Amino acid sequence: MRRFILPLYLFLGACVPVSHSEPATRAAFVETSLPPMKVFSVPRPRVPQISNTDLARDFMDLSMGLESGRNLEVFTRFEGPITVRLTGSVQSTVPSDLNRLLHRLRTEAGIDISYSTTDTANITINAVTRAEIQRFLPQAACFVVPNVSTLAEYRQARRSNRVDWGRITERRQLAIFLPNDASPQEARDCLHEELAQALGPLNDLYRLPNSVFNDDNVHTVLTGYDMLILSAYYDPALHNGMSRAEVMNRIPSILQRIHPQGQGLPAIRAARTPRPWIDAIQTALGPGAGYTARRAAATEALSIASAMGWQDHRRGFTHYAMGRILQGTDPIEARAQFLEADRLFAKTSNTDLHRAYVASQLAAFAITENRSDEAMGLTGASIDLAARHENAALLSTLLMLRAEALDLSGRSSAGAQVRLDSLGWARYGFGSDWSVRAKLREIGALNPLNRGRGRI
Repeated sequence: MRRFILPLYLFLGACVPVSHSEPATRAAFVETSLPPMKVFSVPRPRVPQISNTDLARDFMDLSMGLESGRNLEVFTRFEGPITVRLTGSVQSTVPSDLNRLLHRLRTEAGIDISYSTTDTANITINAVTRAEIQRFLPQAACFVVPNVSTLAEYRQARRSNRVDWGRITERRQLAIFLPNDASPQEARDCLHEELAQALGPLNDLYRLPNSVFNDDNVHTVLTGYDMLILSAYYDPALHNGMSRAEVMNRIPSILQRIHPQGQGLPAIRAARTPRPWIDAIQTALGPGAGYTARRAAATEALSIASAMGWQDHRRGFTHYAMGRILQGTDPIEARAQFLEADRLFAKTSNTDLHRAYVASQLAAFAITENRSDEAMGLTGASIDLAARHENAALLSTLLMLRAEALDLSGRSSAGAQVRLDSLGWARYGFGSDWSVRAKLREIGALNPLNRGRGRI
């Protein structure tokens, strides 16, 4: 299993509880066609500021283990040029998103990878329905498997050693299963995570604040950190079949060569993440559990985070998870949890995107309480962050919130323009027209002016 069914940005739904049962409507947007979809063009990754001591430890933990905690006996990767092809009923945005990703992998990570139309490609990306994916992995939105190319092949081999990551000694053929009925952003997010793990590390680490190799799903496209890890993964000094000790002996000199600025930086040495905390967080935010189970799991995660003495993004993320769970039953405590999450994120480096998520929640509270200036400040500082990290769902949500704040401050013309701008991003982030309109109505319902005008 890779990415959860519900990425973090989808938890932005129902930003805060409201007392009414019907959403506000804006006929001008509901009855006319939505504007064209907006897409991101030029990537803006940042070179990570990280000690090579920490980076070497991260590399080893990512590369020589699986998410289950199982250790890998040998290092594996592709050797030589790598080819990728698309099959199935592919969404219109996927080919261009794939081309952008392949270009980044070539230029930023130095990987010899290209698109192919032949059935002998090393990596086959299968566009299938969400239902087909969940038939095999009910809690996954997408996944990657070794030694097969199609869903039919996987169906036959799924219970055999052939598709066991722990038993392979080299990578020659892989299949990625991508949802073709999800939003464009979710398909792209899966594309980034699954292709990165098809090429490189198979593990995820919650201690990483700025990586897609982290099941918190805060980052949705490959970061500068991720490209550095992949660059090291495909360094000529490494090869298939190397033992953990052999990789460990070579990685310091590799990092010194490709990341010299990390030699003089102090190591942070973040504590390992215990399995009980991971299980609790996945229950709290993953699919399948009811409210009582989610709250109990979040409470347990907070207890573990406290016992571990964490003051980093993992502690902040735990408070954020609790805030999301409490919104429908205890909005006052939910806001307290979001504020505590933001305080912790502010103390930790590489958490600007985390703070943008929290800002969207706090801005929603500000709008319901008619505090337009506060909402303007929260959204203004976060909109560019969402754009930099290519998160259209978060970006459109922040723009919709800002539009409501402008309306509250009496600047309705400016609010209408910002709201219109949000819709193009929402079409990429949320997908279908009804999803975009539902998000628009949901955020409009937060505005007390709409309730006063009888638009509820």
